[in-house]
Amino acid sequence: MNPHAFIDHYTVALGGLVAGRRKFFSQSVDSPDVATLLEATSLELPTIAGEGVYEVPAESPVGPLDPAFYVAQWLGPEQPTLIYHHGNNERPFDFGPFSKNTFKKIILDQRESFHANLIVLRAPFHRSLRTYMERMMELRNFTAMLAVSVKLVEELVQWTREQQSQGQSSVAGNKTRVLLTGPSLGGWVTNLHRAYLNSADFYAPIMAGAALGEVFLTSAYRRLTGGAARENPAAVRRALNFEEAFTAASGNNVAALLMRYDAIIVYERQTQCYEPDQVVVHNRGHTTGVLDYAALRAFLLAQLKVLVES
Repeated sequence: MNPHAFIDHYTVALGGLVAGRRKFFSQSVDSPDVATLLEATSLELPTIAGEGVYEVPAESPVGPLDPAFYVAQWLGPEQPTLIYHHGNNERPFDFGPFSKNTFKKIILDQRESFHANLIVLRAPFHRSLRTYMERMMELRNFTAMLAVSVKLVEELVQWTREQQSQGQSSVAGNKTRVLLTGPSLGGWVTNLHRAYLNSADFYAPIMAGAALGEVFLTSAYRRLTGGAARENPAAVRRALNFEEAFTAASGNNVAALLMRYDAIIVYERQTQCYEPDQVVVHNRGHTTGVLDYAALRAFLLAQLKVLVES
């Protein structure tokens, strides 16, 4: 086994020990797909007054949810905006030296390199690992979480555009540009937004495709999937795979970063939803790839450059 893939399998095995009975979708796989839940989800942005953290109460078919976002850097509406969604199990507003926070490690610690407005989201259930693990035992909570994040991204895209239309841009004729990105869970939210709303200018998913159900059914991550899901793969695929919608989305507006030896977001499976020229490949695995902060930063800076120059 390739050493990068081995590390992924080892990491998943440790995760299985921590999870115990609290495996993904172990209690129920009864859930609509994300597109259906988007229609039934509502939220409204608070008044945004500069940099800072903003809570955004949301209503969903599984009840009230608690997404939030942090405006980490605002240079003005004439500058491009990078909207970042965190990965699985991250605490995106924890900026301590030992925090599990890819936004901090990839972007915030080198913010002088990013000549852009910077906004990071926090998905529902991500205030604590315990809450997240408990709620993910039902598939409907997972799909509702995705739908709320996609909805919040859309509100932020539209808010960003409104800033210029309200005359706050000092550069006449400058077009507001929005880049959406994130690793793993964040990459799935990125691709879901493109599939169903496609209102950002450019999408840069990291370690994600459009067959999300396969992560839980056929990858190394299957070890963290509960019996109810493994016994009902069709229900999981109906709720989580969105390849047809993603392929139908118009515009050559995506550049994906995949890891060749990823045992969780399997390259051979997830690359099928992209055109060949839309994929950048690194010779790493899921775990080693997400820890290569310099390489991920270089990828995002390259996509930001494409966005500005387009």
